[in-house]
Amino acid sequence: MTIALFSDIHANLPAFEALLADLDNRKPDAVYCLGDLIGYNIWPNEIVAQVRKHGIATLAGNHDLKTNGYAYELVSAENRVYLNTLPARIKLEYQLNQDHLNIVLAHGSARKIDEYVLVDTNEAYLLEMMDEAKADVLCVGHSHKPYHRVIKTGSGYKHVVNIGSVGKPKDKNPMGCYVLITTNETAAHNDKDSISVDFIRVAYDIEKAAKAVEESPLPNELADMLRKGY
Repeated sequence: MTIALFSDIHANLPAFEALLADLDNRKPDAVYCLGDLIGYNIWPNEIVAQVRKHGIATLAGNHDLKTNGYAYELVSAENRVYLNTLPARIKLEYQLNQDHLNIVLAHGSARKIDEYVLVDTNEAYLLEMMDEAKADVLCVGHSHKPYHRVIKTGSGYKHVVNIGSVGKPKDKNPMGCYVLITTNETAAHNDKDSISVDFIRVAYDIEKAAKAVEESPLPNELADMLRKGY
């Protein structure tokens, strides 16, 4: 079973179109979006339309719920209604070989939509949060910095995955980023290799996205961020 997870498109249509093409080639079993469809570029309505057209299950990101800021005035009234109905979390429950695997998807954290879960977030705090959410695997976005962290517990292993950003990476690599998570047929809690996490980088027309920013009332610094990945 392979699921694709992506997040933080931020109204970057060229990046999103490249992502969709890559997904079409790879054909994962399921696709989920962890939010932040809008903000920072000029195509929020086109992004929402494509997400809805493809029937992609989507969470609310913190930017999706804002009413003002960078380019939020471009969001149509209809799309604002849609964004306000998106859930805060999605929980996937798998029954595997007399065991189970719970994958919790959130934008910021399992507790708050705008909380950062970073690669060095305190381990005890993370485990407490994951126990609350009954999560064996916690997948988040929000920071735009991808990583896969494995935590050994008394009963096995837990995984924390930040899936990076499709439309506004901040890890010094300007290419779009998303994740493929694969569970194998012998998955179990005490096997840290029960799931594999592959970070996929997608090339896209960065100049088109950057120039769209520069030709809009948005700050030119946002274009520089796209070009340099920060």
